[in-house]
Amino acid sequence: MATMRQTRLRSKAYLNIGFSRTPALQQRPQVKGVVTRITTTNPKKPNSATRHIAKVKLTSEINVTARVVGSGYVCAKYNRVLVHGGRANDLPGVGYSLIRGVYDFSPVLFKKKRRSIYGVDRPESLTKFIRRKDRSIKKAV
Repeated sequence: MATMRQTRLRSKAYLNIGFSRTPALQQRPQVKGVVTRITTTNPKKPNSATRHIAKVKLTSEINVTARVVGSGYVCAKYNRVLVHGGRANDLPGVGYSLIRGVYDFSPVLFKKKRRSIYGVDRPESLTKFIRRKDRSIKKAV
């Protein structure tokens, strides 16, 4: 049987009004917040792990639970963070994620691939495209 939330998501009346999966953001792409607590939790079955989550108080005075993406984080209480929508599929009640590399939340170290997710700048040695006129200069050096 469908829950009230599922019924609202699929009904025509609510489609016209607009039903948000991230109401705490108030139609904004990201919101600044302050970490009030860092904890760990276990995911739903059949997954098994220890997931890091953060309780965040947004600038709009709303408290949300957000997941900490990436491994190895330096995020503590009272750190400023940037929150965006994006739920953790196996964590009930966690509908937001923290953005790495913004404000006080450090990027993931030594990341080469999928850097944009983890807030890592491109290293100088990693270049996928070199202009044709600069190729001969690069080889000579």
